[in-house]
Amino acid sequence: MGLEIEYIEGQTPLDEDEKEGLLIKSITTRGELDEFEQLNIEKAIQWTIGKKWKKDYILSEEFIKGLHRRMFNEVWSWAGAFRKTNKNIGVDKYQIGVSLKQLLDDCLFWLSNNTYSDEEIAIRFKHRIVKIHCFPNGNGRHSRLIADIIINQIFEKPVFTWNNANLNKKGEARSNYLAAIRAADNGDINPLIDFAKN
Repeated sequence: MGLEIEYIEGQTPLDEDEKEGLLIKSITTRGELDEFEQLNIEKAIQWTIGKKWKKDYILSEEFIKGLHRRMFNEVWSWAGAFRKTNKNIGVDKYQIGVSLKQLLDDCLFWLSNNTYSDEEIAIRFKHRIVKIHCFPNGNGRHSRLIADIIINQIFEKPVFTWNNANLNKKGEARSNYLAAIRAADNGDINPLIDFAKN
């Protein structure tokens, strides 16, 4: 029996080739997958604590891919590798590298020119990278951890609370989060900043 996943609103379906990248073949349900992924993510979060990286390293393709690898390498063989298929969200698969480079350069510009507040820079980065959708899976969780790293490492402020909610599960918090993402898609970043801070 293969992996059968029920997707909830806002989750990007995996294609069959991507499902083949599952390293733990005993996983057959969404609940089991979420559990193993969360354990892997918690190890990645522990790895980030107490680190002091330079902004140029955080804002590099190497770091972006390496963080995703750390978050999912015990569950997926393709962890840290750009997706090779197009999805219902994100740029064309061939545009991922270019779009990410533009985002990284834009963020360095924002930092050099104090274009936005600290929180807004972190959340704008989070929003743009999830729109690029670099990886087959885990883009939302990856983007939230990147925002936490930016606010904590670059600005030396506490990480975001993200409403103290599991945003991978159906519920009011996820609905509010998706509404804030849609507002950001339409040019209003403030609801997403507010969601991240509350």
